[in-house]
Amino acid sequence: MAVDVYLNFNGNCREAAEFYAEVFNTEKPDIMTFGESPQSPEYKLPEEAKDLVMHTRLNISGSNVMFSDTFPGSPFIQGNNISLAFVGKNEEEIRSAFDKLKEGGSVGMELQETFWSKCYGSLKDKFGIEWQFSHESAELQ
Repeated sequence: MAVDVYLNFNGNCREAAEFYAEVFNTEKPDIMTFGESPQSPEYKLPEEAKDLVMHTRLNISGSNVMFSDTFPGSPFIQGNNISLAFVGKNEEEIRSAFDKLKEGGSVGMELQETFWSKCYGSLKDKFGIEWQFSHESAELQ
C-alpha cells in the first residue's frame, strides 16, 4: 500500500511532467491522453480534451508522483492542485479507508470499477484534503 502525490495542471501537464523528468533525471514520462482512453458512446469527448494528459507518472528518488490535466470545465485553482493517492492491492483496506475519510467530507466519485482499476474513487475529507483511491492489480496495468 502506498500514498502517492497527485498533481493536476490546467493544460500544461505534459510540459510540467517533462520538465520534472529532466530536473530529477528520470525516464521520460509515458503519457496517456484523454483521447487515448476508452470512450463512452453516451458521451462525446470534447475536441479540446483529446490531447490533454489524463495520466502520467514519474518515479522521483523512489517516490511516485502522478500528474494529469484537469478536464475542460473542471475547477482549477493553482496551489490547490494536489491530492493524495492511496494505491494498493487490498480492496478491503481501500474501502475501509475510503469509508472512514468520507465521514464529514464530500465524495467526488464513489468507489467503482473503471478501465484502469477494479476499485477507484475520490473524495475531500473533513479537513479539505483531496484523496484518490485505486486498487492496483496486475490484470489492469
